[in-house]
Amino acid sequence: MSTLLERFLRVADHLPAPLRSAALTRVMGTAVPYVGTTGIVVESFTHGRIVVRLANDRRVRNHIGGVHAGATTLLAETATGLLVGLELPDDVVPVIKTLEVSFVRRGEGAMRAEATLTEAQRARLRSEPKGEFEVAVVVTDESGREPVKARMLWAWVPKRR
Repeated sequence: MSTLLERFLRVADHLPAPLRSAALTRVMGTAVPYVGTTGIVVESFTHGRIVVRLANDRRVRNHIGGVHAGATTLLAETATGLLVGLELPDDVVPVIKTLEVSFVRRGEGAMRAEATLTEAQRARLRSEPKGEFEVAVVVTDESGREPVKARMLWAWVPKRR
């Protein structure tokens, strides 16, 4: 059984890297319209890893000139959710269960979130009809430091018929 990610990668593999990223960004924005309005861009993706970024532009800026806390949280949630969703079979849907975000320092400039899955997690997503686990995500700013610590617990359940 192939996953959405495998099918997408087979098609996108013939595109130059910037076009692959643009294609997945567009697909993501269509599937989750709210995410599409924020300006989140898929920077890179492979099996078990995805990187998304968000520029520090006016529409997502807070009162002190940084990326708003809500936008930063959405960035981490988007990275983890997109990674889980792309690995799942078509008859299953991902659902966020727990989202914990700690802001440990002021962010500088654009934000970037990198989410990863272990091989064991990928195997569970493909073989179990439902389950849950924490998805690793690292949020960094333009300085390369981590202004945010995030914990994302994702579940997956069969789609309603």
